[in-house]
Amino acid sequence: MTGRRTTDGPPGSALPRTRYWFDSVIARGTPVLIGWLTLVCLAVVVPASMALVWADRRVPRTWSGQLVAVWVSVGQTLKIGGAVGSPLYVLLSVLLALVALLFVSTLVGLITNGLNDRVLDLRRGRSTVLEERHTVLLGWSEQVFPIVSELVVANSNRRRAVVAVLGPKDKAEMEDEIALAVGRLGRTRLICRSGVTTDPAVVALARPETARAVLVLPHGGEDGDARVVKTLLALEAAVRGRGRRRPEVVAAVRDGRHHRAAQLAAGPRGRVLNIEDVTARLIAQTSREPGLSLVHQELLDFEGDEFYTVREPALTGHAFGRLLLAYATSSVIGIVPAGGGVELNPAQDRVLRADDRILLVTEDDETAVLADGPLPVDEEAITEPGATAAPAERFLVLGWNRRAPLIIDQLEPCAPEGSELVVMAAGEEALRDAGRCARSRRGRMRITVHDGDITDPRDLDALDVPSFDRAVVLGYDDADGADRAVPGALTGDDRTLVTLLHLRALEEASGRELAVVTEMADDRNRLLAPAREGSDFVVGGRLISLLMTQIAENRYLADVFDALFSAEGDSLHLRPAPHYVLPGREVTFATVVESGRRQGHCVLGYRLYGEAREGPAYGVRINPDKREHVRLGPQDSVIVLTREPVPVPGGRKAGRHTPREYEHFTHP
Repeated sequence: MTGRRTTDGPPGSALPRTRYWFDSVIARGTPVLIGWLTLVCLAVVVPASMALVWADRRVPRTWSGQLVAVWVSVGQTLKIGGAVGSPLYVLLSVLLALVALLFVSTLVGLITNGLNDRVLDLRRGRSTVLEERHTVLLGWSEQVFPIVSELVVANSNRRRAVVAVLGPKDKAEMEDEIALAVGRLGRTRLICRSGVTTDPAVVALARPETARAVLVLPHGGEDGDARVVKTLLALEAAVRGRGRRRPEVVAAVRDGRHHRAAQLAAGPRGRVLNIEDVTARLIAQTSREPGLSLVHQELLDFEGDEFYTVREPALTGHAFGRLLLAYATSSVIGIVPAGGGVELNPAQDRVLRADDRILLVTEDDETAVLADGPLPVDEEAITEPGATAAPAERFLVLGWNRRAPLIIDQLEPCAPEGSELVVMAAGEEALRDAGRCARSRRGRMRITVHDGDITDPRDLDALDVPSFDRAVVLGYDDADGADRAVPGALTGDDRTLVTLLHLRALEEASGRELAVVTEMADDRNRLLAPAREGSDFVVGGRLISLLMTQIAENRYLADVFDALFSAEGDSLHLRPAPHYVLPGREVTFATVVESGRRQGHCVLGYRLYGEAREGPAYGVRINPDKREHVRLGPQDSVIVLTREPVPVPGGRKAGRHTPREYEHFTHP
């Protein structure tokens, strides 16, 4: 067996021996190294000085003169003076020069080390942020990118806007990732600091006591919510006693069981969002009304129109019903009382008090301007919806996770009598939970469970997917459990993407479009999804990021979102346009608003069926000018804020598919 050759040459050559000797000298310590450096320096400087003296045309003629000239050259080169005179004078001058050289060298070394340490601290992100009225992000997760992106848009008309991010990663790495994901920051200045967010001393680096708002980002993993709670406690310890004003605190937890603990840690001024609850409610609402996720997306981001609260002394004493047509370029949806809380779509005779704020949807603060005069309303075009029997529907849920029971809780009370919900799931734990959920509910829907792999086309074919009216594709929280039950199964969003591929093939084969709502964990995978343009996707992380950013910018919106995503009360809906105005007739949008007012609805916009596949709005128009003319067809929808209607009992929807019976799955 032969040894590996190296570029250093054979062991007996001069180069390896020289390197070995050099390493040995360095290993002996600083005094030996200084001695060798002195000898090497003298070995170079003295001969070079002699050569310079003898090469000079003015070289002294005597040996003593030449030696003095060599000494002066050596002294000047080594910065030890090179003075001539008596031996004592020369010795003292050399000693003073060495002392001065040592002092200067030490001073330069100290300054250099100090600067290097300071630069390293800056690069490590360990310095204190000396800013005020900035926004602080504590933690690091995928939510940081949409939050920073939305803050950049929100700060586009604000000078000296600063966003400080404190995370457990390297400062330069965080800056690079944000720059790559977000791009240009406009007027917003980004500051990153590195450190653990559960240490109060580290949290204090971000100066949270002087911030406008502090956002505690949700974390992944089993201990993610525990880290959020500890971060909130560290934040409270960091700001305690440092100022009279406490910043607005917004946080989010992934598991609803930890919501209460996080809210206690956040304090009375803190807001903690429940990702599971909000995501489940939006999935359930969108599964009944396709396109609703696009409406929420349009309202929650800072592009276009969003929620604002304004004071309007001129409207004090007016009933809420009159407020709906008081603005031409803003849509009134509620009242924010001075004592706290929010009243979404209150009674028409609710009087606006002097200390109340008006909640509306508009493009900016400056666009919330009262109309110059009465807005045009076409009385003859206003219609009244008749009481129609709601046909039974068939729902399909593919996959299972912790949010699935919440989704079913939202679907069941609003489903028409005689409706059916079929669940297909894989994995022992998922099937056990789904079976328990099916057995515990005896409401308007009959729930059955099938054991199957949602990525297997044979299992999907056995369900007769085209026979369903609506479908929901969920991801598994614990993919490992599903993988053990289904060898070779995919995980996470990969499983969802493959399922969508099979659903798209089934749609094309049957010639029937299926209303599908898809839940995804990573918003980047939404761009890869093989689905029709304008399809409904619910990305819980991005949704929560938008909510957190909105609340951070406007503290009144916390109560708005609590009410908007609550099980009771008013929420956003898509209603058939013929329920408000005559189909095909050109009317002003004020006419649609007035028709909604008479039914007790707040009208925010509409969606055109013919543009539902055309991006980027996909037919959704939020807060159009009420003087604008629009022609709504029989398949178009009106976006309204109202309570969930109770379905009217009726027969099963007629169709070409024969209803199939499913047995309840009972797990042993």
